[in-house]
Amino acid sequence: MTPGMDWEKFDRMKAILDAVEAYPLIGIVPDSHDAKLSIDPERGDFWERMRGLEEEGWTIALHGWHHVYTTKEGGMFPLNRQSEFAGLSYERQRAMIGEGRQLLEDHGILTDIFMAPSHSYDRNTLRALRDEGFTKMTDGFGKTPYIYDGITFYPISVDRKRSLADESDAATTFVYHCNTMTDADFAAAEKVLRSHDILPYREYLYYPAKERGALGRAGEYLLALAKRTAVSLRKRG
Repeated sequence: MTPGMDWEKFDRMKAILDAVEAYPLIGIVPDSHDAKLSIDPERGDFWERMRGLEEEGWTIALHGWHHVYTTKEGGMFPLNRQSEFAGLSYERQRAMIGEGRQLLEDHGILTDIFMAPSHSYDRNTLRALRDEGFTKMTDGFGKTPYIYDGITFYPISVDRKRSLADESDAATTFVYHCNTMTDADFAAAEKVLRSHDILPYREYLYYPAKERGALGRAGEYLLALAKRTAVSLRKRG
């Protein structure tokens, strides 16, 4: 979410969510320098609208700082080979996260949830997050929230088709980027939202979380690496 995002597409997605009473997690880029996120003229009422969404029941996360990739690191969850944070010093990362948090607070938004751009972070990120008061991240793979290195992770889906076919009581999350969605993407999202039980993200935060050790994290790392490789091969093909 940025002041200059594609507001027509966002409003279209919001209408779909409102129709099924879905209350998602959204990530706000506190000080966007990413030209790809500047599509429409910046809205002067951006922060007012963000607070309004929160009052409606939406949940807000800090989505990086400038949303500009500074390294080619995949970090601890290598879905991508780019990062705003992974590979930087602890001191630098803490300054970035702290400034981002302060910008949100200056506009009346308090959150302890972090959403890493490109899903990339490292141990310095986790340490900086803890020291800046963050306790949660939306990332990782799994069917339930888990705790690692003092942070509670709320996983994203590895495979949407498998997640939708799962009839257990497990919950997962899907990632949508409104700016780049096509008509087909909106139709698919609406179909999913209308045909499945949708949990308000605020309620998901109360799901019990279990500790995940080094072995579990290693498996997650390899799975993320395999998914990145598969996506890269499909693009080449």
